[in-house]
Amino acid sequence: MIKMSPDTALILVDVQHDFLPGGALAVTQGDEILPIIASLQPQFEHIVATQDWHPANHGSFAANHPGTQPGQQIELEGLPQILWPVHCVEGTFGADFPVTLDRSRWQAVFQKGRNPLVDSYSGFFDNARRGDTGLRSYLLLQGITRVCIAGLALDYCVKFTALDAVSLGFKTLVFTDATRAVNLRPEDGRRALDELKAAGVYCLESKALSSYV
Repeated sequence: MIKMSPDTALILVDVQHDFLPGGALAVTQGDEILPIIASLQPQFEHIVATQDWHPANHGSFAANHPGTQPGQQIELEGLPQILWPVHCVEGTFGADFPVTLDRSRWQAVFQKGRNPLVDSYSGFFDNARRGDTGLRSYLLLQGITRVCIAGLALDYCVKFTALDAVSLGFKTLVFTDATRAVNLRPEDGRRALDELKAAGVYCLESKALSSYV
């Protein structure tokens, strides 16, 4: 088994019930990443997670804008906003992590999306960069210089977490087999990978991790 150096952290993005099959905003085949994450976790000394944690009145929910439907785009506090089904409401089953996901070695969980006036895809900042989750400061305090990212969904929260990570100076990798895309448009997942690579993010399958060590 490969053991990653202590300056490397695994970031698990939003592996929550509502993004898994049967959830309110289910990502197709999202459950297929769970055994891959299980195989990855023992290889890391540092593991953290992000968690969507929305108030029920969140402005990204179509239900809070009468006459709209999920998938429509509006303007929310000056930013373009895709409307979503109600999901990951704080304290609900949908916002929790599946019991099959081993959390025994997680050092921290960083909640995001708590401000009802702005959405939060990235694990580092909200979409307006007005709010900071504390993830960056935590990683720096732990001496982390490299991050490896898995979770849901590739074309939103994984992508923006990875883009922020590399922009903040972390050497950044996304495990392509340990994520799945929402694909509101069929090509969104592919485009997300292209965007990540163009930004300097390494995109590898988990079995190729040895080439990154």
